[in-house]
Amino acid sequence: MKEERYISLFGFGKTTQAIAKKLDNYKIFDDNVANITQKDGFTIYPASLFNPDESILEIPSPGIPPYNSLIKKAKNLQSDYDFFLPSLESLLSIWISGTNGKTTTTKMLQHIFKDKNAQMGGNVGIPLSSIEKKASIYILETSSFTLHYTNLAKPDIYVLLPLSDDHISWHGSFDSYKQAKLKPLSLMKEGEAILLPYEFKDEPTNGFKIPYKNSNDLAKYFDIDIKKIDFREPFLLDAVLALGVSKILFDECDYALINSFKIDSHRLEEITDKKGRLWVNDSKGTNVHATLQAIKKYKDKKLYHIIGGDDKGADLTPLFAMLKKYNVTVFAIGSNKDKIIDLSNKYNLTYCKCDTLQNAVNLINKKLCLNEVALLSPAASSLDEYLSYKERGNIFKGLVVSLS
Repeated sequence: MKEERYISLFGFGKTTQAIAKKLDNYKIFDDNVANITQKDGFTIYPASLFNPDESILEIPSPGIPPYNSLIKKAKNLQSDYDFFLPSLESLLSIWISGTNGKTTTTKMLQHIFKDKNAQMGGNVGIPLSSIEKKASIYILETSSFTLHYTNLAKPDIYVLLPLSDDHISWHGSFDSYKQAKLKPLSLMKEGEAILLPYEFKDEPTNGFKIPYKNSNDLAKYFDIDIKKIDFREPFLLDAVLALGVSKILFDECDYALINSFKIDSHRLEEITDKKGRLWVNDSKGTNVHATLQAIKKYKDKKLYHIIGGDDKGADLTPLFAMLKKYNVTVFAIGSNKDKIIDLSNKYNLTYCKCDTLQNAVNLINKKLCLNEVALLSPAASSLDEYLSYKERGNIFKGLVVSLS
């Protein structure tokens, strides 16, 4: 008897596990298992057992790149956003994307819409498949990975933060990364708002574009009094974007409410050691643009800068061209430390090859003075050595707190 066809889920991750709970007939395929495996109540099949002729539909975990063998074999590939399109069409959805700041902007929107029956999901919060259908607004942090695989679903409001080199090894080029981020524009309809960096003002779309050059420019457009906002860059732009969406939907601008929002750990998180010296945990600074923002904040100080990790093939030259302008000593860690040292030599920067985060903290501890700053802003992901940027940041904080 011929086996019944099924929906294929690629990768054993948060997204596919949440989808599986909604399905009766599915199989999960993953590169990381060699044999059929049972885990957390799920059956996981090796990628080698995937047969596209037995599959009705294939839904990938967003992080699986287009060059993966499963993706190449797929005949009916669809993102989770497209799969749950009926839910998205029935409710107001706001998508937030960009290189840096999308998590903060998403959480700020959830914060100011907390009394409006909004639910936050996507990359942060609840997986899309688990968002309550009784919600009135979906606020979805949306990655370039998800957008790459999405061809049907679209937001009612799209918030795009500035773009810089990121995930180049996944997308193949910066241009491909940008095209993924801009894909929703081609699907949006007349009257649907798009807040986007000024460089993309001429991108074709039927939606209503609101281009912005910076926080002040956007605040002027929405008649937002920027002096009443407590945040400073890079978080100021996040706040203005959130208030701009609030203006569009409800003609509201609640300064007290936005100012009550608390920034997450690991993003320009300041720590004072037992000697009163300043250390900054910017472990979430996983790309050049984020690290450039951190440097700008402390540019008037002597900086001991810890850099390194998995840079995903990004061009780090713009970062080192800026570092050259300031009083910075580089402490190289992670899998790309040799690349960092080569760039330090090219730009005549003082550097130390530390190999590990602990070595970097110990070396800085011997040098750091009260009016100086020790900054962990790696311009790289943590996955070469850690489970996440959070683990890297927590280890950094633990090392600092334990200094005598």
